[in-house]
Amino acid sequence: MKIVIINYGAGNIQSIKFAIQRLGYEAILSDDPSTIKAADKVIFPGVGEASSAMKKLRASGLDTLVPELKQPVLGICLGMQLMCNYTEEGDTKGLGIFDVDVVRFNHGMKVPQIGWNQIESLQSPLFDGVAEKEYIYLVHSYYAPVMAETIAQTNYGVDYSTALHKDNFYGTQFHPEKSSTVGEKILKNFLKI
Repeated sequence: MKIVIINYGAGNIQSIKFAIQRLGYEAILSDDPSTIKAADKVIFPGVGEASSAMKKLRASGLDTLVPELKQPVLGICLGMQLMCNYTEEGDTKGLGIFDVDVVRFNHGMKVPQIGWNQIESLQSPLFDGVAEKEYIYLVHSYYAPVMAETIAQTNYGVDYSTALHKDNFYGTQFHPEKSSTVGEKILKNFLKI
C-alpha cells in the first residue's frame, strides 16, 4: 500500500510517519502532485496557523489538487479545518470539501484546548472497535460546529465536530498519532478503508 503524507511544512509530519510505521506500514512525505495522486491513501496533516498554511498550499498548487483526490484522504487537526469552507483563524478561505465554517471557541473556555477529551456519537467505519467516550488528544482554539457530515463529536463548552466525513474525505480534529492505542486503531481503520 502506498501511503503519502502531504508535505507542506505542517508540524506533525514526523509523528504521523512514526505512527504509520508502528502499524507496520511505510509512509512517504511528498508535495509532488503526481506522487500524491498515485497514492492509495493520503494523509493531510496540520499543525500551525491557517492563513500561512493556505498560502503554502496555494504556492505549490496543492489547494486545487487536494479537493480533486479520489482515494481516501485523512485530514488531521488543521488539515481537517482547511478542508472546510472557511476558518476565522486569519480570516482564511478553505478548500471547501466540508460545507462548514470553522469558528473560535468563545464559550468561556480556556484556549487552546490542550490535552485529552472524550469522543462520542461515533458514526463511521473509521471508529470500528472504538468505544463511545474514549479519550483522544487535542490541541486547538478553533472548531467545526456539529453538522450533517459530523461522524464524531466532543464537548468543550459546546458540542463540536471532532471528525467529519464526505465521500472519500475524512477529517479528525484530534491527533490520532498522539492518541495512544485508540488513535492507532483509528489510523489502522483509515488504512483499511
